Amino acid sequence: MTLRHEVYLAALREESERFLEALAGVDPTTPVPTCDGWTAADLLWHLGEVQQSWAEVAARGPEGGEPPAVARPDEADLATFAATAGTALLAALSRREPGEPCWSWHEDGGSVGWVARRQAHEALVHRVDAQLTAGHEVTPPAVDLAADGVDEVLRVMVDGVPAWGAFTPDGVTVRLVAENAGASWVLGLGRFTGTSPASGTAYDLDAAAVLVEDDGGTDDLVVTGHAWDLDLWLWGRGGSTALTVEGDGAVLERLRSLLAEATQ
Repeated sequence: MTLRHEVYLAALREESERFLEALAGVDPTTPVPTCDGWTAADLLWHLGEVQQSWAEVAARGPEGGEPPAVARPDEADLATFAATAGTALLAALSRREPGEPCWSWHEDGGSVGWVARRQAHEALVHRVDAQLTAGHEVTPPAVDLAADGVDEVLRVMVDGVPAWGAFTPDGVTVRLVAENAGASWVLGLGRFTGTSPASGTAYDLDAAAVLVEDDGGTDDLVVTGHAWDLDLWLWGRGGSTALTVEGDGAVLERLRSLLAEATQ
């Protein structure tokens, strides 16, 4: 499930602008309720840093590797920095075709289109943070973008096993249903194991993976709701009151722990 490249670019532009609008005039020391320990200034810096870094990645193409660190500007310059970074990112992504290669930290990434999708949803999630920080109403995006957000967080942030590791399912499954988008996903829970060739660190962790084939069997947990409510819940930006949750409470707690680890 992916949308057209132009849709991601339009979402990136709109959500970045709404992010800045929400934080305009907000005291920089105001806590961000959805990001523990962050202030409004930290939120501005975070999105600006992310967008500036990926603007450099997209502009360099396949020759460039991981971008260099970005220096945090003075607090008075943060809003201008964030606005400039967003403009630079849009310009870099717009100049290239979605299939063109570029660096990525994710093994399924490596293309301009992947960056555009990831950054559209990054801006969307942090726009929510900005509106909550400012005390504004959180407004939903289009249903197709919200459903794509569910797919993206599951496949990019939650799923994803590097070539040096392995995922072993333990038979527990979770079904997520976006009832207003006609879409559903099944997660298999299990263990991720492997030793990183870069650091030599051995891993044996609780994990989840999006199952390619749905066997139609009974799931241990089913979470149903509108795509936007699911997207917010998966990112820890919304509660479960707008969702219907059926199944094993222990599996729900396990899933919430996995989500918190993947999206922090």
